[in-house]
Amino acid sequence: MTEPLMSDAIVSASNTSESNRRGRFITLEGIDGAGKSTHIPWLMDWLGGHGVRVVQTREPGGTELAEAIRQWVLHRAMSMRTEALLVFAARQDHLDRVIRPALAAGQWVLCDRFTDSTAAYQGAGRGMGQEDIELLERWVHPDLQPDRTLLFDLDPLTAARRRAAAREADRFEAEDVEFFARVRAGYQSRRAENPSRFALIDSSQSIDNIRVLLEKSIPNNWF
Repeated sequence: MTEPLMSDAIVSASNTSESNRRGRFITLEGIDGAGKSTHIPWLMDWLGGHGVRVVQTREPGGTELAEAIRQWVLHRAMSMRTEALLVFAARQDHLDRVIRPALAAGQWVLCDRFTDSTAAYQGAGRGMGQEDIELLERWVHPDLQPDRTLLFDLDPLTAARRRAAAREADRFEAEDVEFFARVRAGYQSRRAENPSRFALIDSSQSIDNIRVLLEKSIPNNWF
């Protein structure tokens, strides 16, 4: 079965040495309604315009198994620990089948959410101990972190209004403003721990201004 959401935007060919280099791993993070998904198609095109081979994917998801787990996580009631374990199970399959092979082939991976989401949602939001999440993180991907994380930041009230206008809510989107305030704080904690990895994107700005910030967030010497 074809892997869902795994799409190649392959433009100009690289030479042999370039294609053998490890690709860049870029993640997009933020509370629901912050607007990150709006910019993914544009970002794919922009990277492609720089001659980069890009794989677009998401979490939970990106493989047949992980997409099935995504439906359980988004729509079935479960305990906090079950939720976190399922997310990491999906992540393991995603890493094995999509992310690591693409990076090894010299492709860039653009991923909508990764482990920062788990720390923010299941950790800060749900109240799971960060030490437990860090243990799972070390177990599932001890040797891999994103090269750059684009953190779309927006106040929870504005994000709630955007969500209400956009779609029917899943288990996470139906949470109250206080929950998303904790999630937002969780993201800021992760950013404080890894300041060089994160690029903060103020999502209250216009689309054009946000895209300028996105362009500046990717170092020129990566191309």
